[in-house]
Amino acid sequence: MKLPVVFILISVMLDAMGIGLIVPVMPDLLQEVQGASLASAALWGGVLSTTFAAMQFLFGPLLGALSDRFGRRPVLLLSLVVMAADYLVMAVAGSIWLLFGARIVGGITAATQSTANAYMADISSPGQKAANFGLIGAAFGMGFVFGPLIGGVLAEYGTRAPFYAAAGLAAANAVFGYFVLKETVNDRIRRPFEWRRANPFGVFKYLARLPGLGPLLVVYFFYQVAFTVYPAIWSYYTLERFAWSPGMRGLSLALFGIAMAVVQGGLIRPILRRLGERGAVIYGHVADVVVFGLIGVVSSGTLLLILTPLAALPAVITPALQSIMSKSVDDNQQGELQGALTSVSALAMIISPMVMTYVFYSFTGPTAPIYMPGAPFFLSAILIGFGLMVFLRARPRS
Repeated sequence: MKLPVVFILISVMLDAMGIGLIVPVMPDLLQEVQGASLASAALWGGVLSTTFAAMQFLFGPLLGALSDRFGRRPVLLLSLVVMAADYLVMAVAGSIWLLFGARIVGGITAATQSTANAYMADISSPGQKAANFGLIGAAFGMGFVFGPLIGGVLAEYGTRAPFYAAAGLAAANAVFGYFVLKETVNDRIRRPFEWRRANPFGVFKYLARLPGLGPLLVVYFFYQVAFTVYPAIWSYYTLERFAWSPGMRGLSLALFGIAMAVVQGGLIRPILRRLGERGAVIYGHVADVVVFGLIGVVSSGTLLLILTPLAALPAVITPALQSIMSKSVDDNQQGELQGALTSVSALAMIISPMVMTYVFYSFTGPTAPIYMPGAPFFLSAILIGFGLMVFLRARPRS
């Protein structure tokens, strides 16, 4: 594997690890900074998470558009340097408002997945794009696995230790990228920067005009909302239904992350050879409807644990869909497209947790019409089914 690709995969993995590294220690850190109760800390934790996702939504297209104009290399390297500094600020922060400001900056620097995807699109032939986007998905999955595990271990050395580790990892990768990352944006594909196409609303409006791309963005959005049921609900669902311990919940999520990495990093290639990109998207949607339905009704914790890695099999949807959309735009619009997809994902991360947790409360709380803790997974199955219908009617340009 070429060193620039290694750098891109490490950058994406750090985006996922950086979040997971600090998750185990955030409740203790917020109580330490505020001197308040766990309930108050949880409230502020939600505010910080929403702020982080909102910044990704707003700045994903901006960074993508900047990379189309000035190149992928400066955007990626500068973001890593600022990310390292941001984690150092969080490591010494003594007030909730300083943490809040740091999460704003952190959300902006973490919006570079659009630029990483654009770089991968630049160096990939049309036939390689889906598989290479799968590598990015696998890297994100591995970061999702290792982040909480490493963060939990480092938390034993104090509430600030994970932040110093995250800063060190970001800085080290910036140095690595400085020496190995080559620029892929040349005069042939360089595009002037325009503010109207560097914000999420303007870029959605423009891209939606391209033949068949608007429906694909809708499909991508509904998939992201449905998929976010896992981080939003999994811990509450398994505790309510099977009384799983934190260790068991963490183990099951790690198992899910490993399975996702295997699917997007390896299995996607034979699936694409057999089904093609369009067939892979259809297969993934059908499989997701089945998996979400089974999770919603499963009555045994052992069966749910068996289902957990199987739930990653539909993960071919994202790279296959990204590849189809990447082929639907010009070479000088790759950063713009990937920025839009980053904003779509961030918007889903803003909306889905609120919706899914409300549905869970509505069907498990004291006023629930019927007791149904699996209701959020049924909702996800419905969303996936709707997305499949939209996809079947879409006819993107090539």
